[in-house]
Amino acid sequence: MSGSTERRRQEVLRAIVADYVASQEPVGSKALVERHTLCVSSATIRNDMAVLEAEGYITQQHASSGRIPTEKGYRQFVDTLDDVKPLSRAERHAILSFLEGGVDLEDVLRRSVQLLSQLTRQVAVVQLPTLEVSRVRHLEVVKVADARLLLVLITDTGRVEQRAVELNAPLSEDGAREVRDLLGRAMVGKTLTDASVAVSDLAANAPAEVRTVVIRCATVLVETLIERPSDRLILAGAANLTRSPLDSPDGLPKVLDALEEQVVVIKLLSEARDLHRINVSIGAENEEENLRSTSVVSTGYGTASAIFGGMGVVGPTYMDYQGTMASVAAVARYVGRVLGEG
Repeated sequence: MSGSTERRRQEVLRAIVADYVASQEPVGSKALVERHTLCVSSATIRNDMAVLEAEGYITQQHASSGRIPTEKGYRQFVDTLDDVKPLSRAERHAILSFLEGGVDLEDVLRRSVQLLSQLTRQVAVVQLPTLEVSRVRHLEVVKVADARLLLVLITDTGRVEQRAVELNAPLSEDGAREVRDLLGRAMVGKTLTDASVAVSDLAANAPAEVRTVVIRCATVLVETLIERPSDRLILAGAANLTRSPLDSPDGLPKVLDALEEQVVVIKLLSEARDLHRINVSIGAENEEENLRSTSVVSTGYGTASAIFGGMGVVGPTYMDYQGTMASVAAVARYVGRVLGEG
């Protein structure tokens, strides 16, 4: 088979994918000739479709109907995309402006999934930075009453935690400054995991005059530094699944169950560890059985010095891959820019 014939059949496959994504209706040879400039006869198109079907790229649900892409067809389509089409300047400006309005890390990430779900009409998910990535940038100890302190922990990924500490006796301003200096020296610059260990060690070795205060602060900080699983994933647009029927009739409940099991999605996003690569898993390629009626498009986000986590979208296998990949890439890139400037 000549190279020109192979290229034409790839064009036919791309046309079938594009038409089916747009309509969710089987695609016939007549429609392909009318809608696309393929420069060949209907008979040639029908022959190409027969070959594509024999090779498993498309299938015919009924004898009299047109063809629809298979998962193998979608994979071939994605793998032969020359490039991810860029968003328009107006779209890029709108994304950056919206993300820059975030007041902290979590707000920026919530905005990112809102944007992704709106841009792609799919479910959007993002993983909060992991313990291994975040480092303590600053710890402030504020005396708010004679026997009450406010601890303000800020990480280099923009996470801000505030916790009140009740003391069993009044503490002087000098005492509060000493506690701040001790905790700061123990924690600043360390990952949250290492900081948790350091502050625990500090509690046992603090100067006698502030040891009780340090122990109380350390207890609160250790609880704060250990991330809660329920806080590690942000999701938006689940209602979009009801507007995009999945291939399997019982697919929707299974997908919703998978999304509720955060560990499943976190594992999926944790595999997106490259800031410049878009991962696409289609149907049966997903290890999680409950996601095998979907496709997942994901990538990593972060700064030049660190990858904070993964983000992406979950939707039907007939999603607009090119547009979805472009949206995921753009939002991840601008999230990294906003967080890097923070």
